[in-house]
Amino acid sequence: MDCRPNCGACCIIPSISTKTALLPMGKVAMAPCIHLDENMKCQIFTSADRPKVCASLKPSEEMCGENREDALAYLTWLEQETC
Repeated sequence: MDCRPNCGACCIIPSISTKTALLPMGKVAMAPCIHLDENMKCQIFTSADRPKVCASLKPSEEMCGENREDALAYLTWLEQETC
């Protein structure tokens, strides 16, 4: 499965606890990542600077659902279950 255009759910909902040069404080949950562009695409998707947690997220029917709202809801649930 490929990423859904104009979604960005996986760049908004999850927290990122790993500190990187580009995210020295990590990222809080429910906030858009600083690398998410206006088209809801990751600007560092192919970069070595991309956090490992981001690289570990792969689009799937379970995570992405039928639409962006499904993805946001699932990832919100997952974030709450794992915080």
